Amino acid sequence: MSAILTTAGNEGPGADTAARAGAVAVATRRLMPFLILMYMIAFLDRSNVGLAKQGLQADAGVGDAMFALGAGIFFVGYAIFEVPSNLVMHRFGTRVWMARIMVTWGIVSACTMFVTGGTSFLVIRLLLGLAEAGFFPGIILFLTHWFPARERARVLGLFYFGYPLALTIGNPLSGALLTLDGLGGLRGWQWMFLVEGLLAVVVGLLTLRILPERPAEVGWLAPEQKRALGEALEAEAAAKAGAGHVGLGASFRSPRLMHLVALYFLMQIGSYGVVFYLPQQVSDLMGVKIGLAVGVVSALPWLCAVAVTAFWPALAQRLHRPRLFLIICLLATAAGLAISAVAPATAAVAALCLAASGIISVQAIFWSFPTARFGGVAAAGAIALINAIGNLGGFVAPNIRSWADRSWHSPAAGLYAISLATIVAVALALFLPARGFGAAAAPASGSEGASRV
Repeated sequence: MSAILTTAGNEGPGADTAARAGAVAVATRRLMPFLILMYMIAFLDRSNVGLAKQGLQADAGVGDAMFALGAGIFFVGYAIFEVPSNLVMHRFGTRVWMARIMVTWGIVSACTMFVTGGTSFLVIRLLLGLAEAGFFPGIILFLTHWFPARERARVLGLFYFGYPLALTIGNPLSGALLTLDGLGGLRGWQWMFLVEGLLAVVVGLLTLRILPERPAEVGWLAPEQKRALGEALEAEAAAKAGAGHVGLGASFRSPRLMHLVALYFLMQIGSYGVVFYLPQQVSDLMGVKIGLAVGVVSALPWLCAVAVTAFWPALAQRLHRPRLFLIICLLATAAGLAISAVAPATAAVAALCLAASGIISVQAIFWSFPTARFGGVAAAGAIALINAIGNLGGFVAPNIRSWADRSWHSPAAGLYAISLATIVAVALALFLPARGFGAAAAPASGSEGASRV
């Protein structure tokens, strides 16, 4: 039986590796469940409008074109404040800023219950985007303060559980709340926005007590674990600084950053082209009004996405082939969308399961690229810029679907348009490095490997 001999303050490399692995394991158990919960609520509050579509049209007079504009205008407000929000968080810390974001967006989301027409719907969706700006890139930045690059694809995969879980659990929850129609003089969709908005406020307040800033300040890591994890993170930051990827101005002028922005933009067209319309598509396939039954069936694609995301990003990391796995995800999304447009009900739901799995797992793999390349304030700005401009795809998606459906007088046209955007994303993905950016993303040998997919 082998043992690693150490002396006080002089651990060997094996002890460092074990301590770092132990720190990552403990941090994963301590942090990820709450971060997943935060993301679940964030995504629920931006996507539940899809389940409210029929109620908003019947009770508030929000037409199809106005709904598409309102669903997407969220991302305009989101883009305006995204970079400033992340730079503020980088300067002043995660805990207070995340609490501020969640409380304000929860209040605004709850106020959606007061919508009385198209104008008020547009205003509240714009305000919701302004309130939530900075949440997602802030969490991505926070994860770089806790997990080395070699662990990040796996951890991002765990974090992305929040997206499909929000729709797996949230769609039936929202559907159940819609059945409260008439209770207390409120419509079902009003109860949905009120309850789910207040949930964000409660979790936001809990953030002040639960979310730590950095490994050095917690009591649940042993001293040697803090040291080993801190050294790994510092070495990674030094490598990025040596490559010149930590300056804000230089990073914003980087052609590679613009490449990542464009790719993420196209990915979000595919993502939100499904999210905002999946309940309506399932409702049409089933021939019933949106409610609990539609909410349950709408959850199935996202349940499949949870299962795939549990292993796919980690496998991409283990095999050192992030580009290949990312492209496979995009192709699955495009194929699933196109098939769902023409297939009978059961096959269409199966195709949507394929599309949803691609949509979720591709994003966890994608974020391993910018987080491996940028560090320091450049990471805060670059991640926010990618998310801000990229998420404008969420503004484009519903409007593309609405325009295509009207122009060709077929609901299949919108799905084909979204699928085409995903195919263009595949073309951009071919220009990513096969093994990711930098030594941190490469195999242990230090080689980045050939440029082949």
